[in-house]
Amino acid sequence: MSRSDRPPLLLAGLLAVAGTAHFAAPRPFDSIVPRSLPGSPRTWTRASGAAELALAAGVALPRTRRVAALAAAAFFVGVFPANVKMAVDWRHRPAPYRAAALGRLPLQLPLVLWARGVARNAGNARNIRNVKNAEGRS
Repeated sequence: MSRSDRPPLLLAGLLAVAGTAHFAAPRPFDSIVPRSLPGSPRTWTRASGAAELALAAGVALPRTRRVAALAAAAFFVGVFPANVKMAVDWRHRPAPYRAAALGRLPLQLPLVLWARGVARNAGNARNIRNVKNAEGRS
């Protein structure tokens, strides 16, 4: 595995683990679904878990990596309100829980930047492959 393959595969792994967790242990995720969203929290938990699994597959595959990584960046922005809700709801819990909830907030920015970097590098890798393919045909 080349060094350039590691960041996308690690991102895909993170998304796959998180997506699987939404199905294996949905209760904690249900509790952070903002009340302003229509429908059942469990429906949102399942939908976000399925989205993470689909994003994981897309990021893992070179053909879909760029688009999936951009979608992952948007997804990380989209779930930020759930992390805010968790931080607010957990403000009276013991210190380790509060720290975990508050720690999730700034974590979103590196995740967004990571996904954008994977998308950018996927586009660059595609351009390099196209040039090499064109040179091979000359």
